[in-house]
Amino acid sequence: MLQWAGGVVLIAALAALPADVLVIGAGGAGMRRAIEAAASGVRVTIVCKSLLGKAHTVMAEGGVAAALGNVDPADRWQVHFQDTMRGGQMINNWRMAEIHAKESPDRVYELETWGAIFDRTPDGRILQRAFGAHTYRRLCHVGDRTGLEIIRTLQDRVVALGIEVHMEWTLTRLLKDGNRVTGAFGYNRVDGRFLAFKTKAVILATGGWGRLFKVTSNSWEGTGDGVGMGYEAGADVLDPEMVQFHPTGMVWPPGVKGILVTEAVRGEGGYLTNKDGKRFMLEYDPKKKELSSRDIVARSIYKDVQAGRGTEHAGANLAVRHLGAEDDGVRLRVRHLQRQRGVVDGLRWIDLVVHGPDPRCLEQALSLIDLRLGEGVSWVA
Repeated sequence: MLQWAGGVVLIAALAALPADVLVIGAGGAGMRRAIEAAASGVRVTIVCKSLLGKAHTVMAEGGVAAALGNVDPADRWQVHFQDTMRGGQMINNWRMAEIHAKESPDRVYELETWGAIFDRTPDGRILQRAFGAHTYRRLCHVGDRTGLEIIRTLQDRVVALGIEVHMEWTLTRLLKDGNRVTGAFGYNRVDGRFLAFKTKAVILATGGWGRLFKVTSNSWEGTGDGVGMGYEAGADVLDPEMVQFHPTGMVWPPGVKGILVTEAVRGEGGYLTNKDGKRFMLEYDPKKKELSSRDIVARSIYKDVQAGRGTEHAGANLAVRHLGAEDDGVRLRVRHLQRQRGVVDGLRWIDLVVHGPDPRCLEQALSLIDLRLGEGVSWVA
């Protein structure tokens, strides 16, 4: 007999699949943990709500921060660590920030070894670009679809290792024998069948809970199930208030509200203006301007809107016209977005993709919920 926090459940009549390690969630964090566990020789099972390769990680458009020093040779992990701590207002878990800064280069090269194809410098090294709150150009990227490349690479690795994957299953409870977690219970999203997993360890890699918010870039899966299961089973929930707001997302027209606008647009020279055409980030952060940390840019947009300087739809303008149509990065990005939206080639502004062919239009941005800080950090029973 196994129990969960809400009472007792008998599973004798249910199928109980065995596993040494059960990974709940198949985003970048879940698949990487499954790969690591499989490398130690244990039997690993992944369970995900959707199809393998469809996780919210694909929304990581901008890139992966790693102090490779390919573009700016002065960059090193210590500077990355410093930037991370400052970006977190010094309340970060410093040890986690240190590990992140030190190990990021190895993880990028690991992805490359497994088949990820990053953009390149003229001499063949991984290209890096500027991003918010980074001292140096540090973002390793694959155009504006870095997350998709990461997911595809990890997915191929999972398949190659023969890791068992159960798709379109929603797990609702962790099962316990006394004080020990011994499995999980859930149902099939297609036909409603119940299923239990019997396991020696559980890794929760279910992402954040952006869907609690009215406007979010998160996929439909980001409802906080994993955190709720862990909490009900007796786990401590660390800093649940640490939710990050991405500074730029579509606000108008209603059909695109909440779609994220990658930070790379600002990294390549785009800037924010209010309804009066004033570049307000020069006042809020004169040094880093639009490439300040996300919390500062998001608050700056909010303050300007609250002061009555917001656009018609209570947002800000994100301008890239000044970069010119001949700029390779902008031209490629505009064409990519045009293919998505079905707009003809030849437009000069990224924002025209949203509003149509009127060259007076500007893309309007508002802050939207993007991710749970630290999402994907495992909780192991």
